[in-house]
Amino acid sequence: MRFQGDYNRPNDYLHLVVKKQSILLDFLLENVTSTRSKIKATLAGRGIKVNGKTITQYDFPLNVGDKVAVSKSKRNQQGFKNRFVKIVYEDRWLIVVEKNIGILSMAAGHSSLNVKAVLDDYFLKSKQKCRAHVVHRLDRDTSGLMVYAKDIDTEQAFEHDWHNIVYDRRYVAVVSGEMENDEGTIANWLKDNKAYITYSSPVDNGGKYAVTHYHVLKRSTEHSLVEYRLETGRKNQIRVHSADMGHPVCGDVKYGDGNDPLHRLCLHAYVLCFTHPVTGERMEFETMIPAAFRHLF
Repeated sequence: MRFQGDYNRPNDYLHLVVKKQSILLDFLLENVTSTRSKIKATLAGRGIKVNGKTITQYDFPLNVGDKVAVSKSKRNQQGFKNRFVKIVYEDRWLIVVEKNIGILSMAAGHSSLNVKAVLDDYFLKSKQKCRAHVVHRLDRDTSGLMVYAKDIDTEQAFEHDWHNIVYDRRYVAVVSGEMENDEGTIANWLKDNKAYITYSSPVDNGGKYAVTHYHVLKRSTEHSLVEYRLETGRKNQIRVHSADMGHPVCGDVKYGDGNDPLHRLCLHAYVLCFTHPVTGERMEFETMIPAAFRHLF
């Protein structure tokens, strides 16, 4: 199941009337110009109503005369609006979001703005008896795709088998200077010092081995637009590896060189692919590369 692009288009409906008994998925395949995976995504996104009631079951039985309304938007979380968080996909076990810069993944200290709290509030208001469970994190100033579990069993499944479940994670970054090579791999050991600065070593320094593959998408004399694919997911991995190559991520006050064309950390998690820990389905999500990144080139 692949999801791509803008998840927040205008929310209007296609209205249909059932002419013969059927199940919802079969009816939609016959009457809506769409693929099976897109229909299931719309169902999971609470974008389909039968006789005015939101339905998420693909095998929901339909009777003659039932009225079916299909949202023309990818997402239909009614009443959910937040400047820091967009809901990309949701089912009974997990929720995928795109987070903006300026918000933590989870609480740290008193009354800190964080995605987990935003989702817990959404679950409460939408009368869902669940909480958001953190399974991975993005830095406050990194934007992009994240997945949260809605129950402890799903969270544990992710935690215990993360590297087998998540088969593709890619970031895009604007880095300082013109990258020399079109693609390559950087690998070394990463470890924090007492000041919580992550530093790298070509030999085992007691830290964690980190592997990052990169591919240059665009370049100018001042900047390069680079795709990073993580083989490992270490703290500050992309930021440190970019700096190691002499092309730090723009806007990085910790590991950068002062180059800050967009007044933000220019790092965005734009591809997230995993095998659903409950259903076994391949879930593939891709967002647009931020417009501000593209406009630099």
